[in-house]
Amino acid sequence: MREKQGRRRGLEPVVIPYSGYGGKGFVRVLCRVLLTRTDSTRPTPTTIRGWRSFVSIPVADCAVTITADGREFTVNADRGGVVDVDLEVDLEPGVRTITLQATDSAVVTARIFVVDPDARIGIVSDIDDTVMVTALPRPFLAAWNTFVLDEHARRPVPGMAVLLERLAREHTGSPVIYLSTGAWNVAPTLDRFISRHLYPSGTMLLTDWGPTHDRLFRSGQQHKRDSLTRLAREFPSIKWVLIGDDGQHDEAIYRAFEAEHPDSVAAVAIRQLSTPEAVLAGGRSHLDGEQAPSGAAPWVWAPDGAGLAEQLTRVGLLSD
Repeated sequence: MREKQGRRRGLEPVVIPYSGYGGKGFVRVLCRVLLTRTDSTRPTPTTIRGWRSFVSIPVADCAVTITADGREFTVNADRGGVVDVDLEVDLEPGVRTITLQATDSAVVTARIFVVDPDARIGIVSDIDDTVMVTALPRPFLAAWNTFVLDEHARRPVPGMAVLLERLAREHTGSPVIYLSTGAWNVAPTLDRFISRHLYPSGTMLLTDWGPTHDRLFRSGQQHKRDSLTRLAREFPSIKWVLIGDDGQHDEAIYRAFEAEHPDSVAAVAIRQLSTPEAVLAGGRSHLDGEQAPSGAAPWVWAPDGAGLAEQLTRVGLLSD
């Protein structure tokens, strides 16, 4: 590796912390190991936008050392460079920090939200058309997120940041989960969008990019179903406020989850897409208040965050 103008040129591994959460006795850590240029003028993986985030080189099977609660754990990244692991540690509730380091990489710090054992309400929110306005045909959505997405190119859904912030503030210690079918590659962009538009910080649960052994594209719906089931298993004492939109799938996924885990749902809040948005999304799911599931959890609908907040206030999830 040669020197040029006082800087090393070449590639070195870097750990990109994605998100994490924990409960009593465990934390779940999600991160990725990529190769990045040592040239300091190059963008880092946390600032790369659009298609460039998908041509970064992952480091498969790389050993990653995680330090949490004064203990060191060595785990291996998968073939896509992703680490998704549960660690047996006992951290105090609230935002905590851990460190991560791959072989020959610098040490990076990541934030982990440890759920208070007394917390009884949690928040799960979709992203596309729920947190941010997509206004794109669904067949092109994945391509846009992959190759074009910039946090400046999207608008927040009106009132939704205030709604999520109120829910998180009034239910102290509540975990906030952003559950999306987007790929981990766009996690830094989504994180910047959430921060820029004053959404409460939370854990992002995204999915891997690329084909599986039996299909060309991964199932986003299955990713959401599996993630919700895991949350119900990991936090049996928490009831979740499930937030999504009526663009065909969220209502069906939440309805099935409530049927399987009735004690894990506090309420379901569905943002109603505008007519142009519904056309681009391929239609609505046609579930309205009169057809709402007959379970114990209330279901509410509104076109924006303010309307949903008003209805959640009526059912007792928010104060006046």
